[in-house]
Amino acid sequence: MKHKLLISFLFSLLYLASWAQKATVKGFVNDQNGNAISNVSIVYKDIGTTTDTKGFYVIEIPSNKEISLSYKHIGYSSSFEKVRLEKGSTKNLNVVLLEKIESIEEINIISHKQEAEGITGVKMETAKILPSANAGIESAITKIGLGVSSDNELSTQYKVRGGNFDENLVYVNGIEVYRPFLVRSGQQEGLSFVNVDMTQNVKFSSGGFQAKYGDKLSSVLDITYRKPTEFGLKSELSLLGATTTVEGITNNKKTTAILGLRYRDNSLLVNSKDTETNFDPRFMDVQSYITHQLNKKLSVDFLGTFSLNDYRYQPTARRTKFGTLQDPKELVIYYNGLENDQYITSFGAVSANYKLNDEWKFKLISSIFNTQEEEFFDIAASYELGSPDNDAGSENYGESEFTEGIGSQIDHARNALDALIGNIEAKANYHFKSNTIDFGIKYQIENIKDRLIEWQLIDSAGFSIRPPGHLANNQPYEAYEGPIVPFQDIRGVNTTDMQRIMGFAQWNRKTYIGEHQLWTSIGIRGQQWEIENKRQMIFSPRFQIALKPDWEKEMLFRLSGGSYEQPPFYKELRNADGIVQSEVEAQKSLHLVVGNDYSFTMWKRPFKLVTEAYYKHLTNVNPYTIDNVRLRYAANNNAVAYATGIDIRLNGEFVPGTESWFNFSYLTTKENIDDKGYISRPSDQRLKFSLLFQDYVPSMPQLKMYMNLVYNTGVPGGSPTYADPYEFQTRLGDYKRADIGIFYVLKDAQKKSSKRWLAPFKEFSVGGEIFNMFDIRNAITNTWVRDVYSKRMYAVKNTMTGRVFNFKIKMAL
Repeated sequence: MKHKLLISFLFSLLYLASWAQKATVKGFVNDQNGNAISNVSIVYKDIGTTTDTKGFYVIEIPSNKEISLSYKHIGYSSSFEKVRLEKGSTKNLNVVLLEKIESIEEINIISHKQEAEGITGVKMETAKILPSANAGIESAITKIGLGVSSDNELSTQYKVRGGNFDENLVYVNGIEVYRPFLVRSGQQEGLSFVNVDMTQNVKFSSGGFQAKYGDKLSSVLDITYRKPTEFGLKSELSLLGATTTVEGITNNKKTTAILGLRYRDNSLLVNSKDTETNFDPRFMDVQSYITHQLNKKLSVDFLGTFSLNDYRYQPTARRTKFGTLQDPKELVIYYNGLENDQYITSFGAVSANYKLNDEWKFKLISSIFNTQEEEFFDIAASYELGSPDNDAGSENYGESEFTEGIGSQIDHARNALDALIGNIEAKANYHFKSNTIDFGIKYQIENIKDRLIEWQLIDSAGFSIRPPGHLANNQPYEAYEGPIVPFQDIRGVNTTDMQRIMGFAQWNRKTYIGEHQLWTSIGIRGQQWEIENKRQMIFSPRFQIALKPDWEKEMLFRLSGGSYEQPPFYKELRNADGIVQSEVEAQKSLHLVVGNDYSFTMWKRPFKLVTEAYYKHLTNVNPYTIDNVRLRYAANNNAVAYATGIDIRLNGEFVPGTESWFNFSYLTTKENIDDKGYISRPSDQRLKFSLLFQDYVPSMPQLKMYMNLVYNTGVPGGSPTYADPYEFQTRLGDYKRADIGIFYVLKDAQKKSSKRWLAPFKEFSVGGEIFNMFDIRNAITNTWVRDVYSKRMYAVKNTMTGRVFNFKIKMAL
């Protein structure tokens, strides 16, 4: 008996000693909406427990040492919490797990729902490392998206399947965003609205998109900014600028915030062009995204941004050689003057999300957008047109022997615009069984004040050139007694107020036909707008059908289309003379898309082949001209048009562990203006090929290479803005470009480092980029020069950037 008491006493002492060396952690595990999560696994080494039906847990851990508790559940992203407790102490630790979002971190989309909707995804890391003069989401879209092209490396604008820049929708967190109105060249544009370092998900559709998206003709880019789960700091420094992103979450997991700062300087790129300049651009912006969970059902978000683009451009001289070996020409221009532009943009949006139950969700959004833009310039240019000496043995080899044309030109502008756009929108989502119904309504007001004053004087050999259409006379043999007027003179002062009411309803359903999966989406949009007491209304029905057969081969077939209508925005209302035409109607497009996705394995690695063919029949077309990135509309709906083509994309692991993309597109788009016959539209780019390739050194995987190749056939353009397109049909040269980036990763999640100076960093990499590594001079517009003797006009190419070297450092704490 005494022995039994002694043994019991010893066991008690051991238990107490063991207990005294431990501490206790307890609490609740909830989702973002405050709902309890059961069966969450909480583990430290071989110690573990799970939450009960109320989300409650208790776990004993070693004391007096820092440990990391892991919280894992199959339907939620894992969380790791560091804890250090004294002996015998207890800590209440409540944890919030984020629902797993269907990943579009790879272009090889896993979600069949997104495949059925014709959605393309972009891997965030790819968008960040893509070697491009204007890297970001939009640049990645032009390499990965179907039927997307761009001929201007300084611009973030893109064309989709025969459309123009103004036909693309861009959303950030479900809120439509806008771009500046007065920008006329890519080098003025600066930063894109979308901050890639704040982005979590990207969805892109090249056409045939659902009714829940807005009223545009071509495409939709849907961006989602992320909600931080821990503190983080990321920075990037390069010769083109710098970015910094700071993010964090409160201890109670209810409030998150992310702040992005960006600065860009395009001097390195612009100084590689033919024109010598004193260039002082300052492009900067700050963005913030804040979320707060008020209770289990209600959360509120805030998205705000402020950007300043200050563009100061002072050209000094230009020397361009052109022509042929047999008939070489040289244009020499000397400039005097200055261009000073400024674009100030402010944007703020507040949204409230309410989850009534598992079936009903509601969202209320209110946003306001303001842009204040100024475009002031007075630039005088004197030019000489000559023939360079092409005799290799001559002392004057390469110098112009004589002057064929002497002239001058003065360009003047005092343009200013102030636009204020405000709206409020309510959306609802109802889910039952295999059905989902979305519907919403939006009210928007627009107030735009615009002053457009531009004129151009052209002098050739001492004679002022009169505008096109003026009666000619036999100068200098006969005196001209009429008034001397500018070659171009555009003046307009407008104050435009518009009101819009728009809404949509959409039904989605997923069913099975035997073992085959079938997705169906039917929806309709409507919009009424009013300007100068004139009201117009449109309806836009749309559909999507997708079938995934239960075959051995992984295939999905898609059919989508409908009537897509685009009510006029301010730019489409203003004609070439700067006058607002309030009677302009919505452009209309009957759109049909047929597609196939084929996923397969090659070399024991995953690949995917996506093919889409499309046809658009457009009516009420508003013809336009394009000069660099500036669009000018006729504002009279006097044309019909069509666009048809095929897009093919192959992506996969050509190199094990990395993904690369090959894109090929064929397009033809033509318009018939005033029944004169069909001619090519300004966006008629017949062929496009792009390659985004990733590689690494097998024996040194931290040394990575990224290469971007683009070949686009030339588009109609380069003609004088006043020229009749039926009399002047010419094309710019093909656009060819190759960019490469090589980076060395010193530290990241896969590669650890023992170097002391790298200890504070989670990631650190350095590298260099070569933009336009073959130094191909692509033309974006033409300068038209008059030869006094022959009366001929020469088109001299205005080329884009040359070869540029960039150095970059990326780090994360």
